[in-house]
Amino acid sequence: MTTLLDHRTAASSGAPDSSGSVGTGGTWARVRAWFAPRRRSSLWLAPLLLFAAVIHRVNYAVAPQRIDDEGTYTAQAYAVERFGELAHYTYWYDHPPLGWLQIAGWTAATAAFDRAELAVTAGREAMLVAHVVSVALLWVLARRYDLGRPAAAAAVLLYSLSPLAVQFHRTVYLDNVAVPWLLGAFILALSTRRQLIAFAGSAVCFAVAVLTKETFLLLLPFLAWQLWRSAHRDTRRYTLSVAASLLALIGAAYLLFALINSELLPGANRVSLLDGVAFQLVDRTASGSVFEPGSLSRRNLEIWLELDPMLPVVATVAAFACLWIRRLRPVAVGYLFLVAFMLRPGYLPVPYVIALLPFMALLVAGAVQTGLRSGRRTLAGLTAAGAVAAAALAAPLWFSDLRGLLLADLDRPLRDAQSWVTDNVPRDHRLLVDDAIWVDLVEAGFPRDHVVWYYKVDTDPAVAVLAPQGWRDYDYIVSTESLRILAPDQPQVAQALANSLPVVAFGENDQRVEVRRISSDGVAAAEQRLATATASRSEVGTDLARNPDVQLAPPARDLLTGGQVALPVLTSLAGAATRTPFTVADFPAQPGELAVGGLPRQAVLIEAVDGQPFAEASEQSTDLIRYFEQQNGQFAPARLTVTDRGLELLFDTGMAP
Repeated sequence: MTTLLDHRTAASSGAPDSSGSVGTGGTWARVRAWFAPRRRSSLWLAPLLLFAAVIHRVNYAVAPQRIDDEGTYTAQAYAVERFGELAHYTYWYDHPPLGWLQIAGWTAATAAFDRAELAVTAGREAMLVAHVVSVALLWVLARRYDLGRPAAAAAVLLYSLSPLAVQFHRTVYLDNVAVPWLLGAFILALSTRRQLIAFAGSAVCFAVAVLTKETFLLLLPFLAWQLWRSAHRDTRRYTLSVAASLLALIGAAYLLFALINSELLPGANRVSLLDGVAFQLVDRTASGSVFEPGSLSRRNLEIWLELDPMLPVVATVAAFACLWIRRLRPVAVGYLFLVAFMLRPGYLPVPYVIALLPFMALLVAGAVQTGLRSGRRTLAGLTAAGAVAAAALAAPLWFSDLRGLLLADLDRPLRDAQSWVTDNVPRDHRLLVDDAIWVDLVEAGFPRDHVVWYYKVDTDPAVAVLAPQGWRDYDYIVSTESLRILAPDQPQVAQALANSLPVVAFGENDQRVEVRRISSDGVAAAEQRLATATASRSEVGTDLARNPDVQLAPPARDLLTGGQVALPVLTSLAGAATRTPFTVADFPAQPGELAVGGLPRQAVLIEAVDGQPFAEASEQSTDLIRYFEQQNGQFAPARLTVTDRGLELLFDTGMAP
């Protein structure tokens, strides 16, 4: 028999009553009860999340410039989504695939590859999501380590505003996908309630982080230390055993995957997990030491410190201070271990710093809070003075670098080169390219086998089968900084570069991107053909310069007689001179055209007709425009524009230098 008291008890507990309905203490009441003590934190965190998202999102498609590594992870996600394959080339266990599987999950769920103008931008969308989640988790972790709301907010701001963080968090790196899982593992490791579930969740999160980026395994001892410290003494053996078992089982799943595919052990004509591990740990070319000038490790360190010389230094000082703060000691020791590991001779990946960034922010905020709350006036004063001085030094440096990341178009050279290839190279030509543009060129209609990531020419037997003559089987190579750095270690790529001539080039210094025509019979033969073509154009141009009906400004005359103007342009101008006299002000260079060599000039600016400014000689101007509009093929301008400078013509004369 149900009494009124029974109904009231069911309602107050949120349990269903005898009619099956939910009482007033149901799900919504539980949500409100959970939210009530967290209301103040939510008011702090919400604007921080919005701010972090905006800083990350503004200009993120064009700054920094796309690089080969993020193109690779984007292409692998693309292969998962569009081809149903783990990679766009042979998957060889260089990294566990879980990282780009997560990226592919985002791109497939949101149709990012269909929406984004550039493929890498779709990957950067996934990085934005990972960053916002990381910011929220960093706040929670800071609070779990007893940082007050102002200190937790400071940690979030450091993590979101450092130019080092902004540049690396935008870039499509597996490390960015792993960071939320790492932070989640440490948050759950700090749980004091329901530790069996929490520690199991921590192990799962850490396993996912490691299977996203294997270098995160370096932090396992410090996560284990945190779990040990947090565990209740009477249940420690049980909870830690469950966590360790789960971590081992998930790790073993990767081994099982390789075993099922008969790719665990090395064998003839197949990849193997052991070969991939051996490459990462033993066979990979060492970066040298950070103490060795000119080494890749030193260069990576210089890149990090050039972006932000303040946060890494201040964080390292804070880490030593936090060794005396018991609750932060595992984080401090873990950070210092990662720094020490970085200093060893060996391979140092560029994105290694990403795993350090959340700990940098946490340690700085924790050290400052502890100093200010120490109760010692001298220590508090020194802490306050140090924090103000560091902020004063960092502000102008950060402002300058952030301004570039938020306003500059750093990707323009690569984007222009990609557009030139798309518009000018026939689809049956074969190209060696930086992986940053691989997906975009495939989407533009180039056959998948004709657009080859340069790294695979010397490393993937499946690619070698398709190009039995090596570099001679390719028509063009798109040279980026990454390709130029790695070419000495890639014999076929080095030969392709050495036996090619630039056709167009975009950008300057490290951002310079060249589209180069490969000569299968050697660069000497290519240079001879170029010299012959230039001499032929020079002869025709010199004849045209003698025509009294063609007046030339000095720069235009030099280009004409120097063989730097395309033959179809010369022929078209010679025909126009039979209609009316005109004056050529210049043969202006188009984006990417080189001063010497490469494509001859394809544009012309006619500033006057029959001695009168073009705009004033209306009848003759109209007649000249009609003449050019009646031309066909290469002799017809692809673009005809009348401006206050005169008549601007652009011809499409083909690719041949």
